[in-house]
Amino acid sequence: MVDTEQAGQPGQLSVRTDVVDGTSVVTAAGEIDQQTAGSLREALDLPDGVAPHVVLDLSQVTFMDSSGINILLAVHQTLAHADGWLRLAGTTPPVLRIIQLVGIDGVIDCCPTVQQALSQ
Repeated sequence: MVDTEQAGQPGQLSVRTDVVDGTSVVTAAGEIDQQTAGSLREALDLPDGVAPHVVLDLSQVTFMDSSGINILLAVHQTLAHADGWLRLAGTTPPVLRIIQLVGIDGVIDCCPTVQQALSQ
């Protein structure tokens, strides 16, 4: 498990990474914006030798701007080129609205829960 920054105040982001049956599960909490996006990007950069399968748990993310969208698209492309995948799980209504408005849900699989994303 890897933890970065603590969410506790507006504008903060906490990111935790766990591995479940060979899949990286990255859990973010707080806001994803220009100031905090680096923590998310760092957590989504998988070390060599790790299976290119990632579930991003967004159930505790309250806000995401274009910085987050750009990271999702870049990570999706990187993982796809490595014969892997990125799946989003538990997106909150405000974040899901942004994802749907820009059409990310047509490119990256979105699941209601982490468990469903892992078993898909």
